Amino acid sequence: MKKVGILFGGRSVEHEVSVITAMQIIENLDRSKYEPVAIYINKEGQWLTGKSLLSFESYKNNDFKDAKRIVLSPNHNDGNLYTHPEEMGMFGKKIIETVDVFFPAFHGTNGEDGSSQGLLEFVNKPYVGAGLLASSVGMDKIVMKDVYKANGIPVVDYIWFYRSQWENDKIGSIQEVESKLGYPVFVKPSNLGSSIGISKAKNREMLEIALEIAASYDRKIIVEKAVEEPREINCAVMGYDFEVEVSECEEPLGWSEILSFEDKYVRKDSKTTDSAGCNRAIPANLEDKTRLEIEELARKAFTVIDGRGNARIDFLIDKSGKVFVNEINTLPGSIAFYLWEGRGYDFKALVNRMIEISLITHKEKNSNMYVYDSNLFNRTQFGAKTGKM
Repeated sequence: MKKVGILFGGRSVEHEVSVITAMQIIENLDRSKYEPVAIYINKEGQWLTGKSLLSFESYKNNDFKDAKRIVLSPNHNDGNLYTHPEEMGMFGKKIIETVDVFFPAFHGTNGEDGSSQGLLEFVNKPYVGAGLLASSVGMDKIVMKDVYKANGIPVVDYIWFYRSQWENDKIGSIQEVESKLGYPVFVKPSNLGSSIGISKAKNREMLEIALEIAASYDRKIIVEKAVEEPREINCAVMGYDFEVEVSECEEPLGWSEILSFEDKYVRKDSKTTDSAGCNRAIPANLEDKTRLEIEELARKAFTVIDGRGNARIDFLIDKSGKVFVNEINTLPGSIAFYLWEGRGYDFKALVNRMIEISLITHKEKNSNMYVYDSNLFNRTQFGAKTGKM
């Protein structure tokens, strides 16, 4: 039985959402194949593990009675969890847990953005979801849209600023938005999710406020031309390389321009609309031509950034029927489990498949040559005094 280390929490404004995602993964892990190991990073950046961290009640009650501070070994092919140096007794370091495969469940910065993926690449342990490059590209809305434009994927018109540009020339920044995009526009932090820091601006006064808000969350700010009377459609993609499959399409219902944090994480889970507050249609009511276009764009949006595992791609359709890729949400993106039920995957089967993909791609990665023996040292001399070659 393999031990699966679920990484979650972290120093992010989406910390609580990450905890909820981790609890969903733990609850739906196939216990006949995998044993969960909770690896919780609190808001102070401390790494913790313990049986109590597998229960959601511990977080609700802030009760972590058996939690131990740990460190992850950075040594190649190690990846074990050791006692934190400050908690070592007279017998020195001790392995607390061994982990066979990691399952990152971070949301937002310091985890979803390639940070944790880079660490796990260094350790050379298999991990679920997109790699370092795809994670960082998918997280940065500016780089993501640049890559999509270069690959002929339709995105809305946009411009962007560094926070320093905004702070040093507010009038010039506003005038650039007005001359290149006009109103209305959406203003977003480039590296953040869960609708945090996003505002719609319909005039100069609203734009200035929106830019101030976005700048408080990120040093890069993106401003996008608003799609008037849009429909939002979401579709997930799972696999690796070109071996990918697409999920059902979803249409959130009753939303108003921006899905709030509460809309995304506190809303009821349903596939129909009625007076009970149900708020999504799966499958979305789309013409076959539009559905096929969205599915093809979803595959392309996933593969051009070298996606793997499971990711949700969000689309906008304007009133003329033109389709735009809004963004890709690499793991976790709430795992998008509800999009896969119509394709024969319940949550447990989906988690199983995602772990399987991580093991396959890790094996493929290790088939690369990483060490090359050369005689370079013996062929190179440095000057004794100058240090020059």
